[in-house]
Amino acid sequence: MTAFNHTGVSHTVFYFVGIPGLEDQHVWISIPFFISYVIALLGNSLLIFIILTKRSLHEPMYLFLCMLSGADLVLSTCTVPQALAIFWFNAREISLDRCITQLFFIHSTFISESGILLVMAFDRYIAICYPLRYTTILTHTLIGKIGVTIFLRSYGTIFPIIFLLKRLTFCKSNIFPTTVCEHIAVAKFSCDDIRVNLWYGFFVLLSTVTLDVVLIFVSYMLILCAVFRIPSRDARHKTLNTCGSHVCVIILFYGPGIFSAFTPRFAHHILPHVHILLANVCILAPTMLNPIIYGIKTKQIRDQVSQVLCQKKI
Repeated sequence: MTAFNHTGVSHTVFYFVGIPGLEDQHVWISIPFFISYVIALLGNSLLIFIILTKRSLHEPMYLFLCMLSGADLVLSTCTVPQALAIFWFNAREISLDRCITQLFFIHSTFISESGILLVMAFDRYIAICYPLRYTTILTHTLIGKIGVTIFLRSYGTIFPIIFLLKRLTFCKSNIFPTTVCEHIAVAKFSCDDIRVNLWYGFFVLLSTVTLDVVLIFVSYMLILCAVFRIPSRDARHKTLNTCGSHVCVIILFYGPGIFSAFTPRFAHHILPHVHILLANVCILAPTMLNPIIYGIKTKQIRDQVSQVLCQKKI
């Protein structure tokens, strides 16, 4: 695992450290990783199965939730198995092409999840502000078009990164102090000018995730304005309760991500392994807890899960 630094040498193979400074604890660290991944797989798969097979759940809110669960499955599968391979089998090597493929799916799926959370906020806005027109506005055709638009936006914005990375010569290092590949982390190994990568990465962040956060905030401001116009206190509480699951998922998705993004820029005293562990939590926590949150807080899903599990026991 020697890192070369000769002019004209471009690395085509990279190596992962795992969790720097905690290499001797990798086996123990792998336990929560494995448990979280199994819960994420089972929870999201069960949620997708129930929503697709139960006609009573073929409503906009649940169809968007089905998309979110699908994205959770992809995101966790792109990251956790590789981390477990590092922890269990010391499988640290990865080719440049495979690294670029991984970061493409990680970044695009993350943007997809952000887009899905935005349309789920739009769904709650329509349900609360225009309840009588809810099903006529959010038809299955429109939901399908929204889904296609979300995935086209995510893959379309990340696709140029493939060519931005392939043009670079990687001669600084080939050691990743982490468990996954990430765009700027790979670009920093280059001896070439990476300003285009940095600016394009900033543009992608600004035009997707940042824009989504702003629009979600606006949606909930409009929702709150509509809710506080309702005269009955019980009716206000019941209406707000329909947004509870979505708000929890939003905080869980954006909160650790924002903290992880700003930590290396403004908190230089934080140890590297803390930042790496936090970056993994950003992926593991939402994918594991999203189906649990919706399963607990949404009566229709809770009833259907209980019915499916009881049938299997019989």
